[in-house]
This record gives sequence, C-alpha cells and structure tokens, in this order.
Amino acid sequence: MEELRKRKAFICDMDGVIYHGRTLLQGAAEFVNWLQQKRKQFLFLTNNSSRSPKQLREKMAGLGLHLAEDHFMTSAIATASFLSGQCPKGRAYVIGDAGLIEALDEAGFSLDDARPDYVVVGETRSYNYEKIETAIRLVLGGAKLIGTNYDLTGPTEHGIAPACRALVAPIELATGRKAYYIGKPNPLIMRASLKRLGARREDTAIIGDRMDTDIIAGIEAEMDTVLVLTGITRREDLVMFPYKPGHVLNHVGEICRA
Repeated sequence: MEELRKRKAFICDMDGVIYHGRTLLQGAAEFVNWLQQKRKQFLFLTNNSSRSPKQLREKMAGLGLHLAEDHFMTSAIATASFLSGQCPKGRAYVIGDAGLIEALDEAGFSLDDARPDYVVVGETRSYNYEKIETAIRLVLGGAKLIGTNYDLTGPTEHGIAPACRALVAPIELATGRKAYYIGKPNPLIMRASLKRLGARREDTAIIGDRMDTDIIAGIEAEMDTVLVLTGITRREDLVMFPYKPGHVLNHVGEICRA
C-alpha cells in the first residue's frame, strides 16, 4: 500500500468507485481530498459516454466534490478522437446521449441518418426499436459499427443496468457485423488518458470496480491496478478470472489511510 500511495498519477473510474447514481460512495470524498492535497496527477476516466466533462463536473459538485473539467475523460471523447483521425469531418448516425453527440460535434463530425460513415452507439435512455431498425439498415448499407465501450452492464443506485455492449448486441446479431469498441480495456483510451495526464505508465495506477474492463485495461497497459469492491466485481468473483489485480480494497478511501 505504501508503494501505491507513492504513485505520481492515478486514473480512476467513477461509476461504482466514486458514486452510484446520486449517492457518494464510502471513502470517495476522502480519496479526492487526498489527491488534491498531495498534488497528485489524476484523471477520472469513465466508460459511460452519456455525460460530457461539464456535466460530470456538475454531478461531482452536487456530491460535494469540486473539480475542473480537465480532470475528466470519457469513452465518448476517446471515440470522437479516434473517428476524427480515421475519417476527418465524417458523418455518424448516433444512438446515444448528449455527452457522445457533443464530443462528436467538437471533433468535426456531422449527424446523418441517411448515408453515415459510422453508426455509433453509447449509453442512452432513449433506446428504442426504431433506432435499432435504422442502425441495422445503415450498417447493412455500409456504415461501420462503433461502440463507445465494452461494458455489458453498469451499476446504478437501483441496481444493475444495461450498458453499451448490451445495446449494440441486437445490431451485431441482426447484421452479422462486429462492432469496434473504443473504451476500456482498449489500449487507445489508456494511451489517450496517459497523454492527457502527461504521466508515464510506470508512475500511474488505475482504480476501478470491474475486472473485465478496469483491471484488464491496467494490466495490458502495464500499470499498477486497484480493484475496489463498491461496484460490479465482488471478492468471490475473482476466481473466475485468469488474472488478478495488484490490490483489492473494500473502498477507494483505503488508499489514503495510513
């Protein structure tokens, strides 16, 4: 634990680590205060594409945690960056919320439900049969299928909710096409996060609540890894995975306790 506390930089998930819905989790405020007091480099990285950095800053402020927008990185931002490099000023049909639409717009993409270059899917509560039908038609017509992240489910204050991969699944099944997923554990988003921090992987630890995204992302990026048990993965689930985290903690606040 002492070696973990000496890390210069931290990449931290939010859902299931800092909060559930509108509920601040145990140890979260203590941990954020410690990051600021120790002048650590830190970035909150979420696979959820529905909110923009501004919305995330406002959400955190509502929970009593005051942070600048540049402390937030989302799978929507990583997706927009990747697509703008692949197809500058491209067109996309989007199934997603404001965070994804805003990120694509800032990257120079235009929305198009007739002849898009990509069908991009992220988390949204406006998912419906008509949108699935349109997406299937466009993918069969040649549009490439992109998922903002590989999460199948996500934690909420009411329990487990479907996440991006669950929403993409009907389109994949109906078209026979596999989506390309940008968020954790894709190395693309890890490299983008380190670049934004200006940190080296050897000096950085990643903290998350999921073995299948957060922890494997850190392992593949050769970072120190911390699993907290306040979200998806339970201690008894660890035997199901052929890899293990560097640390297993009950909550994120344990990092800053002597």
